[in-house]
Amino acid sequence: MNTNNSIRAFLNRIHSAMHIDPVRDWLILLTLSILAFISIVVWNVLAFDTVARGGVIGTAVTSTEPVFNSSSLDVIHSVFSKRVTEESKYVTGVYRYADPSQ
Repeated sequence: MNTNNSIRAFLNRIHSAMHIDPVRDWLILLTLSILAFISIVVWNVLAFDTVARGGVIGTAVTSTEPVFNSSSLDVIHSVFSKRVTEESKYVTGVYRYADPSQ
């Protein structure tokens, strides 16, 4: 409880000693905002420069084995070959399309 009382007394002393000055408060806010903006711009320029030179931001990624499954590619190839055969049936006239708008 003694620590809580001392903190409360310290905050009361700071609050009562401060004079309200809107110009000073706005200048402090504006200055801090400008500093934050400048630091963000500097960080982005450094990050862009690092990446543009081929570097890595953070820890470098270790090489991993590529996830490659030839059976999934075979399935995809068969799907597309079925589509090609169906399209050729429409083109050659095996399937007839009756246009209901005519």
